[in-house]
Amino acid sequence: MGLLILVGAAALLVALAPVLASALGPRAGWPIAAGLAACTAGAVTVWNSGSLEQSVPWIPSLGVSFSLRMDGLGLLFAVVVLGIGALVMLYSASYITEKRPLAFYTLMVFFAAAMLVLVLADDLVLLFVAWELTTLCSYLLILRSGPQAVRPATRTLLVTAMGGLCLLGAVALIIARTGTTNLTDALASDAWTTDPAFATSAAVLVAVAALTKSAQFPFHAWLPDAMVAPAPVSAYLHAAAMVKAGIYLLLRFADAASASPAWPVILIGIGVLTSVMAAVFALQRTDIKELLAYSTVSQLGMLVAIIGVGGSHAMLAACVHVVAHALFKSAGFMYVGLIERRSGTRDIRELNGLARAMPWTSLMLALAALSMAGVPPLLGFVSKEAIFEAGLDEGAWFAVAGIALAAVFTASYSARLVVHTFGGSPMKLNAPRGTVSMASAVSVSALGGALLGFGAPLLEGLVRPAAAAASGEPLGEIPEVYLWHGFNTALLISVVVLSIALALILGRQRVGVLLDRPLFPGTGVGAVNRVHDLIVAGGRRVGDLTRTDQPAAHLAVPITLVAVAGTAAAVTTGGWRSGAPASEPVDFGLLLLITVGVISVIASSSRMGAVISAGIVGFSVALWFFVLGAADVALTQLLVEFLTVVIIVMVLRRLPRTFRPRAPRRRAVTAVVAVLGGVAATIATLALTGRSTLSPAGEYYLREAENETGAANVVNSILVDFRALDTLGELVVLAVTGLAMSVLLRSRRALEGPEVTIDHTALDDATDNLVFLRTLARVLVPIMAGFSLYALLRGHDAPGGGFISALIGAAAVGAAYLSAYSDRWTQRRMPYLAIAGSGVLLAAVIGFVGLAKGSFLYPIKFTVLGYEASTALVFDLGVYLAVFGVVLAAINLLGAPTDHDEDDEPAPLETASFEEGQP
Repeated sequence: MGLLILVGAAALLVALAPVLASALGPRAGWPIAAGLAACTAGAVTVWNSGSLEQSVPWIPSLGVSFSLRMDGLGLLFAVVVLGIGALVMLYSASYITEKRPLAFYTLMVFFAAAMLVLVLADDLVLLFVAWELTTLCSYLLILRSGPQAVRPATRTLLVTAMGGLCLLGAVALIIARTGTTNLTDALASDAWTTDPAFATSAAVLVAVAALTKSAQFPFHAWLPDAMVAPAPVSAYLHAAAMVKAGIYLLLRFADAASASPAWPVILIGIGVLTSVMAAVFALQRTDIKELLAYSTVSQLGMLVAIIGVGGSHAMLAACVHVVAHALFKSAGFMYVGLIERRSGTRDIRELNGLARAMPWTSLMLALAALSMAGVPPLLGFVSKEAIFEAGLDEGAWFAVAGIALAAVFTASYSARLVVHTFGGSPMKLNAPRGTVSMASAVSVSALGGALLGFGAPLLEGLVRPAAAAASGEPLGEIPEVYLWHGFNTALLISVVVLSIALALILGRQRVGVLLDRPLFPGTGVGAVNRVHDLIVAGGRRVGDLTRTDQPAAHLAVPITLVAVAGTAAAVTTGGWRSGAPASEPVDFGLLLLITVGVISVIASSSRMGAVISAGIVGFSVALWFFVLGAADVALTQLLVEFLTVVIIVMVLRRLPRTFRPRAPRRRAVTAVVAVLGGVAATIATLALTGRSTLSPAGEYYLREAENETGAANVVNSILVDFRALDTLGELVVLAVTGLAMSVLLRSRRALEGPEVTIDHTALDDATDNLVFLRTLARVLVPIMAGFSLYALLRGHDAPGGGFISALIGAAAVGAAYLSAYSDRWTQRRMPYLAIAGSGVLLAAVIGFVGLAKGSFLYPIKFTVLGYEASTALVFDLGVYLAVFGVVLAAINLLGAPTDHDEDDEPAPLETASFEEGQP
């Protein structure tokens, strides 16, 4: 069994989860738990088989691979992620009450799969992607808990996403400095020891990313805030998934990042502060779930601090505590869900007599609490002793003292869970029916923490290789794991810690008075909300600068930027070159025609006149392109102009006939801005295009396009061969535009203007008036449709292609619309969204066909009926459908009839009422 098969099995389980949930309901937790348990066994099998590295190309052009590698650290976290996941799924089979919990099981298994990829990733890009997937999973799992979970889920996403940005910065920095995306090679680079600036920058970014994920100060508030999530989500998130991702990242980078002096300072300082602070907060809480949440923050602080200490002993202590924490914390959170189901409350003050009401489950909680408190001979004691010994060996007295103080409070709140709930008369509980798997999962976790304390050496095969991988030391240098550490300073510290904790428990009445009062003027959640509100308020103030419906206000910014950029381009390029080709007389004639058109647009007082004048400019530019030899561009411009005029006329029907009068001062400002923008754009054009030679990219396309793709039309080959992925992205944008236009125009009724009566004219009768146009359309529309197909097929060798041919086809539709008697023509059922969507889908699917040749969208040649073609033609067909569908949507939606149009045949003009401004 290889790593790819292991990850594939987890992905298959993700795909099966909704099917199982649909068929079995909550009981789907049983087969899913079995699947995760099988994956856990598979991870151990892979480790024993020695097949520890596998890779397949992912983004070859960037050197990014789907690389997986299992070292000791990967094995440890894979076992924790999959093993605890199996227990949580077993627990969920009884906890979940939804009849069809598809979303829950799918997200939980996806969470496990994302964590598995994260801990096995041997590529920095893959590591980052998996990291962000865990963020998304946690957000969605919290969010689906109900309306009350919206704000906590949002706060969780904001904090952890910020950490994701820091990790992205670290990944980019490391790749740029080391020259590789391979995680193992990047961490082994000499740059960590030879470049202090790089090492410090990368270490700080990684540390911040991990601290946000592991809920360390000042990012700690999101974890207790996320307790609105159900018990299985909390158990998995706290014990094995989300928060452990941050610990894994610190352990993975510990050896390399420790070259920076900032690394231990940040980790030890933040870790100690968080562990003590969160332990005190936990001692204040009466909600068991909230108490355990702050306990997680505190325990993670201990882990962060000991990782900052560094060294093989510290890494071993951290790895042992990862296992201990996973067991006692999963047992604790699953117990909370069980007791809430049986009693209806989580408040310590309302729970009593549980030792007699739930003897077995209460015993399991006691084992978990004792392990969390570090009481011998449980696994929590083994890991705590290892932490103390590691700190003492490295001389990290500050870390030891801080962790010891946190341990005092840990033992105190652990005892509080037992003392306040076990004694007294048995309270009335709901029947235990349907909670067997819940109790079983709690028992496995709690007993695991107890038995592994006695059998600590059994963990050596799991934690010693992990410590070796994290510390960079040989396996032989890693100390052994054992329960009895002997009479030493670490044991003395443990005795002192437990003694002080016992004193606090006995004097809990006096201590409680001190802890009942707020320790700080605010809360972490309040701080997050305040920062969020300040960011939103700042964004609103920035938005106020351009929050207007006036197009001129929005156009002023790009026009000004064009002016500045154009002037800068002219200055930096040294002005226009003398090698530019000389102008021909026809150029001056076309320039004069364009000038007349622009002046007409400015001088026009009616909207229709402005559209006609703008059309003159557009058609003149198209003609100029033809003169210059850019047939593809000219044809595109010509078709766009035609369709633009058609669509603008449709919009103008619902606008006033004339423009609103503008103040002289505003007209003057507009004129100045326009002139400056135009002059700057002209200078920039002359500076950037007045060259005697092409750019290297242009020369390459001209030289290699036909050899590489068999295309004589360089423009089309660039669109569908060289840069097909860009084109695919543009198709998606087009399709989304068509969808947005459809939703907007269908969801809001068009506003009608006042009815006006127009005097009788010679143009009254639409039937007679359209004779010429309808006669011409009968001939022209089929020809245009045929030419549209012809232009599609010839696009690889001559002017044409998917975009141009789609515009020709759309122009045929526009001609048919213009020759119709009325706007009722657009009420025909035209599946424009389906056409556009099928184009995008076809283009995407044909991209995957290219994988047969090694890369996405790679063109593959084939022969049909003696005609040699390639998949680029099929891709071009997708372009055709997407463009045609969006233009068809515009005509169909904007050309819809107004409410006063009653019949397909127009009424006489004397009795017809027209909207103001209708042409």
